[in-house]
Amino acid sequence: MESIVRQARETFGETLPKDFLTLEEYAIYERLYGPPSATTLPEDFDLLRGVEAEENELPENVLMRENAEGKLEEVTYEQDPLDEDKLMDGDVEPMPSETEADFQARIAVFRDIAAASVLEAKTYEESFQNLDPVEPSDDVSSEEESAIEDEGAEDFEQEDEAYESGDSARTHPLTIAGRFSTSPATIQIPKTTFIDPVTALLADASNKQLSEIAQRTFGGPGLPNSTATIVRAHLKQQPIALEASQSGMGEMEGNAYIAAIMPGAYATVMSTLVEIRKRLGSEWLRKLMKSKGGPRILDAGAGGAGILAWREILRAEWEILHPDGVPPNKPPPYGKSTVVTGSSALRNRASHLLDDTTFIPRLPDYDPSRDHPSLENKNPQPRKQYDVILAPHTLWTLKEDHMRKSQTQNFWSLLDPKGGVLVLIEKGVPRGFELIAGARETLLKHHVASPGDEEVEAPIETASQNRFGPKEKGMIVAPCTNHGKCPMYIAAGRSQGRKDYCHFSQRYIRPHYLQRILGSRDKNHEDILFSYVALQRGIDQREADNIMQGQAAVEAAFAGFEDTERIESTKDSQEAIDPEVASVSALSLPRAILPPIKRRGHVILDLCTPAGKIERWTVPKSFSKQAYRDARKSKWGDLWALGAKTRVQRNIRVGLNKAKTQRKNVLDAADETEDIRDLQAPEPTYGKGPKKMKQRRKTIEDNY
Repeated sequence: MESIVRQARETFGETLPKDFLTLEEYAIYERLYGPPSATTLPEDFDLLRGVEAEENELPENVLMRENAEGKLEEVTYEQDPLDEDKLMDGDVEPMPSETEADFQARIAVFRDIAAASVLEAKTYEESFQNLDPVEPSDDVSSEEESAIEDEGAEDFEQEDEAYESGDSARTHPLTIAGRFSTSPATIQIPKTTFIDPVTALLADASNKQLSEIAQRTFGGPGLPNSTATIVRAHLKQQPIALEASQSGMGEMEGNAYIAAIMPGAYATVMSTLVEIRKRLGSEWLRKLMKSKGGPRILDAGAGGAGILAWREILRAEWEILHPDGVPPNKPPPYGKSTVVTGSSALRNRASHLLDDTTFIPRLPDYDPSRDHPSLENKNPQPRKQYDVILAPHTLWTLKEDHMRKSQTQNFWSLLDPKGGVLVLIEKGVPRGFELIAGARETLLKHHVASPGDEEVEAPIETASQNRFGPKEKGMIVAPCTNHGKCPMYIAAGRSQGRKDYCHFSQRYIRPHYLQRILGSRDKNHEDILFSYVALQRGIDQREADNIMQGQAAVEAAFAGFEDTERIESTKDSQEAIDPEVASVSALSLPRAILPPIKRRGHVILDLCTPAGKIERWTVPKSFSKQAYRDARKSKWGDLWALGAKTRVQRNIRVGLNKAKTQRKNVLDAADETEDIRDLQAPEPTYGKGPKKMKQRRKTIEDNY
């Protein structure tokens, strides 16, 4: 059905013949492309002649004739031009125009051709999957086998380009379980709960004025200061210009936010939630749905788009629990939803999209004494807690590093200590990654316990007899499979000239109102880049399930789990696959941080290992046919479980740390002017020291 819709779009363009599609096909057409601009007329096209046929037409007065050798040759002939007087006299009759009946007949022929093409493609795919793989003969030498492999590599690569879903029975179960992808891979923003309400809200707004406001607010054409990640040399890395917690937001700015920011925020939150659900399993979601009152969700930075994505995840899980159909009187238990909206303009608009939702203007302030009770307040009043906190784009706009640390710890303190999940997301640019890596380092240093790192130094103002207090249980759910220092975040702070950083990509279909704002006519999708980290508080599956960690996990993954016992092949979709297939845990596998490099006869994977190192693994066809095939099908962000033949450590281009560079420049300048003594530690003296010394020794912090 979708193939007919796509072929109709390719043939007719932005127009569509009347009654050409059925009601179901027309609904798919509107979801993909929006309503057609006009009705196709008979004179607008020739149905049975496409663009390729027009490009390949022969010149005028040329015919093709078969010669004596059986080959075709061109024959040119002369033709007398028609005399206009003869036409006027009626000697030559003009070509009759196409009637309405002929036009409808052509429409019917086209539908038959499209349906036959779809059926033929489906039949071919089924027959192709049923073919048994041909095993190589034992009497073939290794040299001959290598030659055969190289000769057939090109055909295999062509097959790989045509293969899109990757969910056939030939794919290894661990490869399917480790995929970082939604299903389908391109996210369709829901029409009923998202696009239609926003369209109604924007109905009274001028398209021209909305586009001007959006471009003025978000950095010009392309909206570089929105969720879009436009990587250009002359563009400075900037955060999103409007925050959900911003109080001073006018009516048109509220329209610009829901039209330009919320679609991208929805796509990134949906992508991360799908990955979290895969790693924690369906039992995590079902336990939340069975809890009293349902799950408690906080959307701290997406203006309600995160709640919409969360509800789609719950709805999909609810449908799995009811394979015979969801009863009308039993909707999914959405629980209690809370959204941070600082302005009344955004609050009013978000309330049209979300039912049974609480809106708060800001988060409560963070009090460190709650984590370390003092003598005056040994039992601090408990705070409101949430099962899931979605915090996209909440760190970059904070000016100082200590403010970002306080914000991160505030989110952690609002989590349920019995399994709450925190999701932090920023734009997929070097600065966005550094903010996520800094938040990750803060939580691992002060809150999340790991083997060998189970204590944290208590603040000075606490009254504890011991200087060090215990950390609490917790773990990183995704994307990291190590709990040590990030190998791409060697020095804290901002780095200049960073080339390598951890980020991921998600494609989504833009709504029609965002298309009008961008002025885009050729492309209706966007590949949005983002960096994220998801952590769980109070539960550590590494300890509970005795999951292998560190270098031992790397060695096991390098050897590969292709022939691991107890692994059963499955034909189910990736949503139904348990995150732990047999005895192998996805939490101990390396993750691809870049798209795979596909070469003739081998595939190169850049992986972040459980030992906290970036390594380059090579999977040749001679290593394993299964591993080689799955490596060619693998994508950016997937977990890899089938091993490799060789591996080397990959050099990471992290740039120069900004704070250290500025410090070095100050010292070099002082050395040249023979004024270095003012920057060095002064001799012990009585009284006050020079005031300028502190200012010159102070580290310059990042301004954004």
